[in-house]
Amino acid sequence: MRFSGHALAEGFDVHNIEGVQVRIYGPAKTVADCFKYRNKIGLDVALEALREALRGRKCTSDQLWRYAGVCRVREVMRPYMEATL
Repeated sequence: MRFSGHALAEGFDVHNIEGVQVRIYGPAKTVADCFKYRNKIGLDVALEALREALRGRKCTSDQLWRYAGVCRVREVMRPYMEATL
């Protein structure tokens, strides 16, 4: 996938892997991206990502809500987040 603007610039951590700096997106941004591309990867994958992120406490609901706004999927994620929380 190709990102631009805020969707590209936010939500990643820089890790040093074998001397190379690599940007890796965090769990909250990844869940938001799953909902953004739910038609390509399937809604069941996006829902499982949401459940696992919250169950494993990999991110907070505030972080999810923030990146849902960045990826412009707040209205899509709202009912699933309300049902999960």
